[in-house]
Amino acid sequence: MAAHTQEQFEEFMSSLQKTNRTLGYYFCDFPKIKQNVECVKMNLSLLDCLLKSNDIQTTILTIFDSYGKKPFQVLPLLIATRIEKGNFWVVNKFPFGNTYDLSELLETPEGIYRFLKETTLLNLFKDKSITSLVDYVFGIETGMDSNARKNRSGEITEKALADIFSQSGIMFETQVKSKTMPKLEAALGKDMKKFDFVIRTTKKTYVIEVNFYNSGGSKPNEVARAYTGIAPKINAIEGYEFVWVTDGIGWFDAKPEIKNAFDIIPKIYNMTTLKEFINYLKND
Repeated sequence: MAAHTQEQFEEFMSSLQKTNRTLGYYFCDFPKIKQNVECVKMNLSLLDCLLKSNDIQTTILTIFDSYGKKPFQVLPLLIATRIEKGNFWVVNKFPFGNTYDLSELLETPEGIYRFLKETTLLNLFKDKSITSLVDYVFGIETGMDSNARKNRSGEITEKALADIFSQSGIMFETQVKSKTMPKLEAALGKDMKKFDFVIRTTKKTYVIEVNFYNSGGSKPNEVARAYTGIAPKINAIEGYEFVWVTDGIGWFDAKPEIKNAFDIIPKIYNMTTLKEFINYLKND
């Protein structure tokens, strides 16, 4: 017997939120961007003289003689890259060229000049396309910050859910590892994980996963399949139940998978139908 009726599934699908993107946080975390730039501002300002130089190779030598290699360690940021020594390999010709660690290239004046030349930054410096490295890196950091949007989508949804629980007077824990609950640890085995929320009542412990999908793709399908495997294991443990709060129009592209999950997992909600779970908890 299915865990939900077709009517309940249709109610879920018809009440999905269009988006959780907020202008104030989702798109750019400017305080973090500003802090990242501040950390390298002094070195960037020092390297600004390269933009004004008529002999960049000589200017590199002058800076290197006075300050060593440290100021040049910020150069990878100019190509939107963060590197750690021994962790970022490049090849001079693919597929059968020489491979080297990019950080090692920045340890000598010759290597630094080669870096600027081969990345074509040298041309941008010479034709004055870049007039301030600080301003340029602020733009780079803004672009790189967009990579964090997937994480921020989850953070926005988790915060919204925490606010709803708090406003409803429901006590909860966040980011709870399954290994802190021996019965779950034994049942899940290699599927051990960290749950977004845990709510404990006098009758039961609810372990809760939360996510939001603004678009389709492979991720919603993968998550739905994973949870349909984990939920029965948890629900088979006396005193425990798995709860999934998920939303977003990305589910329209993954309708078969979310429908299958609805047939298997008794407690699935979106932000609209969540009120059913809140009422259930108050009566538990």
